[in-house]
Amino acid sequence: MLFSPVEIQETVNMFMRQKLDVRAITMGISLRDCACADGKESRQRMYDKIMRYAGKLVTTGQDIEKEFGVPIINKRISVTPISLVAEASGEQDFTDWAITLDKIAKELNVDFVGGFSALVQKGITPGDQILLNSIPHAMAVTDRVCSSINVGSTKSGINMNAVKLMGDILKKTAEATKEKDSLGCAKVVVFCNAPEDNPFMAGAFHGVGEADAVINVGVSGPGVILAAAREYKDQPIDVLADGIKKMAFKITRMGQLVGTEAAKRLGVQFGILDLSLAPTPAVGDSVARILEECGIEGAGAPGTTAALAMLTDMVKKGGVMASTSVGGLSGAFIPVSEDEGMINAVKQGSINLEKLEAMTCVCSVGLDMIAIPGDTPATTISGIIADEMAIGMVNNKTTAVRLIPALGKKAGDWVEFGGLLGGMPVMSVSKFGCADFINRGGRIPAPIHSFRN
Repeated sequence: MLFSPVEIQETVNMFMRQKLDVRAITMGISLRDCACADGKESRQRMYDKIMRYAGKLVTTGQDIEKEFGVPIINKRISVTPISLVAEASGEQDFTDWAITLDKIAKELNVDFVGGFSALVQKGITPGDQILLNSIPHAMAVTDRVCSSINVGSTKSGINMNAVKLMGDILKKTAEATKEKDSLGCAKVVVFCNAPEDNPFMAGAFHGVGEADAVINVGVSGPGVILAAAREYKDQPIDVLADGIKKMAFKITRMGQLVGTEAAKRLGVQFGILDLSLAPTPAVGDSVARILEECGIEGAGAPGTTAALAMLTDMVKKGGVMASTSVGGLSGAFIPVSEDEGMINAVKQGSINLEKLEAMTCVCSVGLDMIAIPGDTPATTISGIIADEMAIGMVNNKTTAVRLIPALGKKAGDWVEFGGLLGGMPVMSVSKFGCADFINRGGRIPAPIHSFRN
């Protein structure tokens, strides 16, 4: 017998009571063969290729949901960074590329398309610069297009010119979408060590080392891990850790099944399985609540970083046992707006921006979905980005920043986006600035341990 009755009942409980789901199946598509000197022709090639590969992505996902009884929350597409594809066109504004991607997303009924992106960790080409300049308008005139910019890596250091630019760009994006609580910034993420096979938005893009088309899957189960933590209440931490690891193994098996089946039906390669615990605003689907169940009075209290380190490591260990295709980010997301426990922690004052930054040393990503006062200077935003990039560079891990400078809002005010993006209180930012540091520009060199050849 493949599965025992106990295992079957346990899996049913995961879906019905503990909010286990496949958070995303993301089809990555290479657009390298779409580049040409005519921008209009290149966009038509892009449209045709994506429609050819992803035409049945949504219906395939729905069929698998019905047949396997597995909720698949988001169906998404990621593409080759547009700066690499559009540069050959010679156009001076890449907004039309974003508009085409948005049109594709709506025609195919996918939730988001990622890849309005540039990789500028060591330098900025003319095409990169045009894409960066296009971000504010592109985010304002599209609904389902996401942008990511990689400004640093352990091998290359941090491009501080790009970090400075991103502070200005986020301010402009906030202004361009101020009627929607600066929503455009929620679709822009700044990376260090960006992975090329990430299924989660807003950071997904299809790396140049990937196959022509792949399926990447993101599995999420904070509710399941929370239930596991409750089973080991008052037990020693190593016993709790082992229980979390075993549950992560079971979650991963389910994701592997869905991913390989989706890839087979769509006739593309199966890429990776991302094990990240991605919360939602729904009660019972929170990473912060797992930390509290571990014995932390409120997320952000002393002990939080240690508990999060244990949680992230056990999720990875359990997942690696269950699949040989683990990749992407894999760990634990701690977005503020998308986690009701984190929202509560901000409201009760147990967590602040500095503690969130410390926590990112041991989890997946970084400062994610955080609203800050709209009058925060661009150089201060760049300084926050630079700090998070340094954590990623020195620790040889992926870190990212998704900040929303909410125009017209001050600390304590509420910002609402709805859906998976949720809402959040505006968090305070240090009143002390770093303009002289940011305005130096240049590049922070790679750390000594980057030289491993």
